[in-house]
Amino acid sequence: MNDFRQHAQNLIDFISSSPTAFHATATIRQMLQANGFCQLFEGESWDLQQGTGYFVVRDQGALIAFTLGQEERLEDGFRMLGAHTDSPSLQLKPHPLHHKKSYCKLAVELYGGALLATWFDRDLSIAGRVLVRSGEGEYQKILLDFARPLLCIPSLAIHLDREANKNRSINSQKELEPLLSQKINAGLPDFNTILKKQIEREYPAISVEEILSFDLFCYDQQKPSLLGLEEEFMVTSRLDNQLSCHAGARAIIDAGFAKNTMLLCFNHEENGSVSTSGGDSSFVNTVIERIIAEPEKRHIALARSFLISMDNAHATHPNYPEKSEENHNIDLNYGPVIKINANQRYATSAISAGIYKAIAREAGVPCQEFVMKSDMPCGSTIGPMISARLGVRTIDVGAASFAMHSIREMTGVKDPYLLYRVAAHFLQSDIHHKIHE
Repeated sequence: MNDFRQHAQNLIDFISSSPTAFHATATIRQMLQANGFCQLFEGESWDLQQGTGYFVVRDQGALIAFTLGQEERLEDGFRMLGAHTDSPSLQLKPHPLHHKKSYCKLAVELYGGALLATWFDRDLSIAGRVLVRSGEGEYQKILLDFARPLLCIPSLAIHLDREANKNRSINSQKELEPLLSQKINAGLPDFNTILKKQIEREYPAISVEEILSFDLFCYDQQKPSLLGLEEEFMVTSRLDNQLSCHAGARAIIDAGFAKNTMLLCFNHEENGSVSTSGGDSSFVNTVIERIIAEPEKRHIALARSFLISMDNAHATHPNYPEKSEENHNIDLNYGPVIKINANQRYATSAISAGIYKAIAREAGVPCQEFVMKSDMPCGSTIGPMISARLGVRTIDVGAASFAMHSIREMTGVKDPYLLYRVAAHFLQSDIHHKIHE
């Protein structure tokens, strides 16, 4: 099997096991532990050793992994990769169960900027985390995944809305409530009882006395797939941004413990990153301060560091070429995309772009350059906020994709591997040290 196809299959397995940001973080944690990384806890003292890999998890949805290189001093700085664990979704409200006619529906709230039309007529399930009190009086955080088709948001038939294909506006309060059940005569149990039964199935050893709270999300039950005459495309949920999380995790694992490296995986990017586990939190600052306690050495290290912020990029859509900037064509399977914006919505500069191009050239990976049309608003990433927080030179890059924020996004089958290749080479490279202020 080709390297890029093996990597694609590994990514498919990663996404399939990670229906939420909490599950993605748990999957990365398992990958790191299986490869010699030691878990640290923010509420405990740290005893750090050179030539070792560590990771810290915050609020189950964010993770920072780092290695203290056997061959380097801390002042030499870090080769840093950044990504986010969350994806647009429909999040269940605290009291979601309610009835309409003979049907039981779930009340949901928009999480992030989902492409809403794609959520209709899909086999949906529920996953997330639940805080419970056990029969022994202990409090436990449980990852939950119903892992089967459970819900559907049926469309209104074309016969009842003749303008549906011409003019459609979706009311998220009214139209996005998934159907859960039909209970005409028999009463439906309350939602916490439904959760208890699922916990008993997944965790038979846990005796649940009380469901205290939950963060639960709907997700698509359809598995990732490769398609095209030569299987040149990958289609799946949550490519944005589990593709980058997986590439970063594999890269830091494969880099070993010779260099100073760091992987930043934050939650809540799709909602603006302002949370305890988001990119705009204290998380990365706190971790770096504990690694390098002496301010002078810490400032030197950050000045010598470099961050590749990885988040998917828009490919030029063949059905809508007018939506893309001329002379900046972006194709699937043609390499990672450098993202540029004059208003600093992306952190890329001429210097950071040049460093990245040199790294990509050494790795034998092509790269493309994206800029948004001047008459269209530009999105952003964790790149600018981390760069501003730390004062670290940063570039924003990502795998090319179609249908970003759809329930089924598309990328090239080679793109995840090409992003990984550059990330892995960067973690072994010294090119960023050759360009000084």
